Amino acid sequence: MSQNKTELKRQLGAGSLAINSINLTVGAGIFVLPALVASNLGSASFIAYLLCGLLVILIMLCFAEVGSKVTAPGGAYAYVEKAFGPFAGFIINTLFWFGFAALADAAILNAMTDMLAKWYPSLLNNYIRIPFFIVLYSLMAFINIRGVKEGASFALIATILKLAPLILLIVLGLFKIDTDNLVVSSLPSFKNIGETTLLLFFAFVGTEAALSISGEIKNPKRSIPKGIFMGIFGILMIYMLIQLVAQGVMGDQLPNFKDAPLAALANQIMGPIGGKLILVTAVVSIFGVLSGDILATPRIIYAASRDKLLPSFLSNIHPKFNTPYWSIILYSIVILVFASSGGFKQLAVLASSSVLIIYLAVVLATIKLRFQKRNNEEGSFKIKGGLFIPIMAIATILWLLLQITFKEVLALSIFFVMLTAFYFINKSIKKNNH
Repeated sequence: MSQNKTELKRQLGAGSLAINSINLTVGAGIFVLPALVASNLGSASFIAYLLCGLLVILIMLCFAEVGSKVTAPGGAYAYVEKAFGPFAGFIINTLFWFGFAALADAAILNAMTDMLAKWYPSLLNNYIRIPFFIVLYSLMAFINIRGVKEGASFALIATILKLAPLILLIVLGLFKIDTDNLVVSSLPSFKNIGETTLLLFFAFVGTEAALSISGEIKNPKRSIPKGIFMGIFGILMIYMLIQLVAQGVMGDQLPNFKDAPLAALANQIMGPIGGKLILVTAVVSIFGVLSGDILATPRIIYAASRDKLLPSFLSNIHPKFNTPYWSIILYSIVILVFASSGGFKQLAVLASSSVLIIYLAVVLATIKLRFQKRNNEEGSFKIKGGLFIPIMAIATILWLLLQITFKEVLALSIFFVMLTAFYFINKSIKKNNH
């Protein structure tokens, strides 16, 4: 058999996958969430971190199994469509870019603006805040429509800039912990733990994106699960150490700094310079995520349009810059609407709920594809222990989804009804035209 000259070479090991997982996951959320978690759980915050870490491990093992069987591009969208057909694929595709990615970007855009308000208090005023959103996203949309080749380099620089100060903050902070601030006097309620874990889960999303390089990993049956465990362990350690230092140094005062808790922590440990350093780091990190996402996610909208799941104009390519300009414009508008209508916490909870539904669909796809013999090729990765891990993942996801409020359930239900109606109306129009 002849060698396909475009075939990807398997040159990366488990360590590369682990580092990629850390880079893609440690982002904007951790600069804001320590204070919100502490306000709910206090010194028992570690419980929420452990639950999030456990859930991510269970889910990523399912991603690893289904990803080794379905090699078509599209990630969760491709896995679900393979298992359950085009309608389910359409729901997951739209839920990803509209119900998760746009909401997540809107949430961290609000977080970044709250941080900038420390220097420019006028940004707390909606008459200034919303025009700031519009100017920022108009600029980023314009840059991406023209085509930006430096995106990958900027992402790498942003990763280094965000991790180095966090590690410095952890190392210096460990020597200034007051152990009295870490004493767990009483355990929080089960409901409180669930609500906080749902919010915190926002900071753990991103590991699944690292599996996009699975086609270039050596010995994937061994390296993928090993890399996943190493990556999640690294993420969990960074997050728990940050929470430990923040709680240990600031104690009961931590919940008072919900807009920029790590900047307040750095200010206490290193003085005003430390606070400014972390604040700049957080802003750079969030801007890096936003600029990277507006480059990547519109391509999902473009792909859905090209597959005739969305209106055809969204797959139009700019005649001069060769970019999906209508997809970029639509995605920017959606983010602006979301960002202008809510703050970080509310949007983060909705984003977490959306991504949990996507994860649930992927876990169910994993189970279904396992029982289809044609999808069990030799050499594909398979989770050990039968269905124990997928079932545990489903149970944990459902438990977290039970924590969302009635208003959030109503919003998601309306969204699904609208998507269903759009899909079948669009399908009927295409059939009549044909």
